[in-house]
Amino acid sequence: MVRESSASYRITDLDESERPRERLAKLGPQALSKPELLAILLRVGVQGENAVQMGQRLLQTFGGLSGLQRASFDEVCNQHGMGNAKAAQVKAAIELGNRLRLETPDEKPAIHSPADAAVLVQYEMAGLTQEHLWVINLDTRNRMLNIEKVYIGSLNSSMVRVGELFRAAIQRNAASIIVVHNHPSGDPTPSPEDIALTKSIVQAGKLLDIDLLDHLVIGQNKFVSMKERGLGFG
Repeated sequence: MVRESSASYRITDLDESERPRERLAKLGPQALSKPELLAILLRVGVQGENAVQMGQRLLQTFGGLSGLQRASFDEVCNQHGMGNAKAAQVKAAIELGNRLRLETPDEKPAIHSPADAAVLVQYEMAGLTQEHLWVINLDTRNRMLNIEKVYIGSLNSSMVRVGELFRAAIQRNAASIIVVHNHPSGDPTPSPEDIALTKSIVQAGKLLDIDLLDHLVIGQNKFVSMKERGLGFG
């Protein structure tokens, strides 16, 4: 069998100005494309495909970074040229990015719009393969106190105990809450069950004197504010 030249797969054989690590050091990570950033993690490709091309293949296979985030470790590991070490590096990098977004600064972020709330949860929720329901607890100035992860699984108004959604809000003396849940299908269109659940939360909030400011449904790269659409808020 004829062995291919290493030039077909080694980044070090690229012109220095085209090497991802050198470009990152000179121009910063924001100047690199997604395949180039992945190539730094992968380090080497396979015969006939350098690490940048391999990164591009992974993105195409899984439907972008969000698909790579949702993919299981085994699915990534089983891709041609990956293996345990490379799959672990990619998964670890994605998780580090996720945790960076979730780190809470000294000054709590204030939420002035549905988009402000969505940005707090969208990255992580878009990568979930099951339905999750979380509650963002807010103080009197609409600053986030914390995010409480309450339910996992198929959600409807009969299964969710509405009192559980307010437990942390009461403990933290929250003035209001925002409920968020994801649709793993990627389509954030609210279902009849979502609307029924919202109505129940609104009613409970009035009794507890804790306002439900919004209920967001998170999809793939988009979300729906049920408050803006008047769904469940009367």
